Order: sequence, then C-alpha cells, then structure tokens
Amino acid sequence: MSQMPQQAALTRCPSCAEPLEPGDLFCGACGYDLSVVPAPPQDHPTLTMAGSAAPGDGVDWPAPDPAGSGGTPPAAHRAADVPGTDSGGNPLHGQHPPHPAEPPHPAEPPHPQEPHVPGVRFDRPAEPEEYPLQAPDPRVAADIAVPEDAAKVCVACRAGQVDDDGYCENCGHAQPRERDHMERESGPVAAVSDRGLRHHRNEDSFGVGHTALPDGTPAAVAVVCDGVSSATRPDEASAAAARTAGDLLLAALPRGTNPQQAMHEAIVAAAQAVDALAGEPASAREHAPHQNAPACTIVGAVVTSGLLVVGWVGDSRAYWVPADRSAPAARLTEDDSWAAQMVAAGLMSEAEAYADERAHAITGWLGADAYELEPHTASFKPDRPGVVVVCTDGLWNYAETAEEMAEIVPADAAARPLHGARVLVGHALDGGGHDNVTVALLPFPAPPQGAGSA
Repeated sequence: MSQMPQQAALTRCPSCAEPLEPGDLFCGACGYDLSVVPAPPQDHPTLTMAGSAAPGDGVDWPAPDPAGSGGTPPAAHRAADVPGTDSGGNPLHGQHPPHPAEPPHPAEPPHPQEPHVPGVRFDRPAEPEEYPLQAPDPRVAADIAVPEDAAKVCVACRAGQVDDDGYCENCGHAQPRERDHMERESGPVAAVSDRGLRHHRNEDSFGVGHTALPDGTPAAVAVVCDGVSSATRPDEASAAAARTAGDLLLAALPRGTNPQQAMHEAIVAAAQAVDALAGEPASAREHAPHQNAPACTIVGAVVTSGLLVVGWVGDSRAYWVPADRSAPAARLTEDDSWAAQMVAAGLMSEAEAYADERAHAITGWLGADAYELEPHTASFKPDRPGVVVVCTDGLWNYAETAEEMAEIVPADAAARPLHGARVLVGHALDGGGHDNVTVALLPFPAPPQGAGSA
C-alpha cells in the first residue's frame, strides 16, 4: 500500500527511486521503461491516524431487516445478522441502538472501461499511471500457450530469455518478484494476493491452513494482513504478522484451545512479531530515521463444524455470504478507521464518511508505535452453508457493502475457493487495481443436524 510519488524530471526511477543518468532509457536497477512516466495514482493508501478511539465507542450493529421487504433493495447487513457472541460470550444483538444504513457508494471515481483483449498490452493510453509490464496481468487468459521453460521466458515480451540477474535479454524488463502475485490452497481454504496495477510492490500478506480439533473435527484457518503505507517496511510487517498468527492458530486448535481464545492469542502474538521489527535491522533506521515503525492491519477467520470465529485490528474485513443467497450476506467486522469513528459518533453518514479523503486513516493497527492493543474477536453460528470472505481494502473498495460482496462472489466459491479468490482479485483489478489486493475464501459447511443457531 505504498504511495508512489512521481518525479517531474527523470532524476530518479519512478519504480525503485534509483538515481538516473541523463539519456537513460531504462533503469539500471530494475529495468523500468523510462520512456513513459506515469501520473500519480489517485488511490487510498492505509495511513495511521493520530488520536485513539473515543472511550466507549463500540460496534454499532444495526438490527437485521425483516425478510420479504418487497422489491426495494435490502439495507446493509452486518455481523448482527448472523447469530454470534463477542469475546466475553455475550450476544452481539442489541448492544447499541441501530443507526440507519446508508446507500452504497463508489470507493473510487469511475474509470472508462476498456475492451478486454487477450495478451499483454504494450500501450495503455486510458490509464497511463499504471506500471507497465513489470508483472504479468492476472486478467490475461490462463490458457495462453507458453514454452515448457516458461519460468525463463520474459513475461513482458514473451520472447526473450531471462538472464541470471532477472532481466529480459530481449526487451530489458525486470521480471516480477515472487510476492507480486501469490496463490495458495490448503485443504478447503484458498487465498490469492496481487500487487495491483498502481503499486511498485505488494505489501499485503496472508496465511492459510487446515488442521483438526482434538475430536477429529476439521478446522480451516485464514489470516490476511495489510501493510500500513505510512510506516517503514510495511511488507515485512504484514508477512511477519500473517505467518505468526497463522502458525499459532494451527498449533493451538489441535490442542483443544477455544477457537475464539486462540484467535485473540494469535493477534497478540502477531503484534509482538511486528513490534520486534522496529529494532532491526539497524541500517533500516539509518536510511529512514523519521519513519514510523513497521505496521500492518490484520483480520483472521477460523471455521470449524458449526462455528465461525473472526478477529481483527484495523480496516481489513471479513464477510459472510450464504451459499444459496436466500439469506442476507453480512459484514462480520467493524473498521478501526476515521470513517467508522465518524459514523459511530453520529457525526457523519456512512456515505459521507467513506467519501472523505480521511476515510482510510486507521485508528488501530499492529506495530511498535500503535496505541494499546485491543484485538476484536467474535464468534458466529450460521444456520446454513456459505463462504467466508477475508480481505484487505484493496478488494472491498470495489464491493463495500455485504450485498455488493455477495454479488461478486461466484456461486461455486465454496466448492472452488481458489477459483473464487481469483475471480474476486480480478474484480478489483478490473475496477482499477488502485491498491494491493488480497482475499482468502473459507467454505462454511452445512451445520450438524440439530445444531441450530446460537
């Protein structure tokens, strides 16, 4: 989620900030094509915000709308629409009076749509601010024929061979880094993360896995983290948090630890892992002595038989989408952000708050300079099968409400979670790809017979 300032004169590379010599056509460090300098993107990076949440501010859950509301669009649904309990075991319903839902609004200004053409585009006049050809476009058809030694063929020109330094011998372009696009599938859960179309690196990270409880009941785990762009080394922070939280959950659940307690402990451990980055390496502080300590957001989910647990700090989110779409979808988390504070305090409507340029300033994060850590956890017992969407704002900026998210989740996402995650990432890229985008999908199986709702 880094902001990429662009230089008016080509004194430094727009991609890696390496000093340039007059007349350079390509960056000697990363191979960036200097013939086109993109304009600054209008994105919404995650920034930390001075000032903590007001005392007593809680999640202002609205009551669910009655079924059968006629032809009018349903109001926004959130976690209260799925029976659940908070960290203390108390029902989530009725904690605060509901506030009226606001109509959905676009998170990004509309962009002209381009016709899809298979293959790599070498010119993009409609969106000149993209970073051209540094990574393969995930939207390109997957069945493009490539040689058997595709790993050594340039992803830009698809003709030149890649040398040992990672540059194409034909066109000179640097090849994408492994983290630019990541996919992973573990048992029933899958995740996809992509750099997006406007950033020079991917500062998101994730962890997925599956295990079993002591009684043999299967359990699926997903953790998604988003690096804070105003901090130093946000990519390292998100990677450390996702790895630590995921490992702890996969170790604690087989020992019989309550899933909600395990989620709380996982977030605390992830925070400690990010805190530890503030003091290392020493050279990092010498190069950027005035930057904030490494920081990131976190959201995680655990799915076991009949039980769904979520935990979070920051503005990454989890959504519940029922498989048959006969029941309303729900957002299971509440952002730690300036916009959420304004809405909770009754000072602005949701549409007004999220349209403000300060909307994405977060009030909670993991990092050495964060305020007192307050992990949020909640448990739910859905009464039907569905899928849990765990994602960064790189996705939900393009599908903010639960209803919008349910519309873009494929109908077969529970059966094909990796395919579903690819579709959701593609939706964000087709919408403009202004940010790194990461999404994990966890199928929620049909609850056991007679389990009922909590």
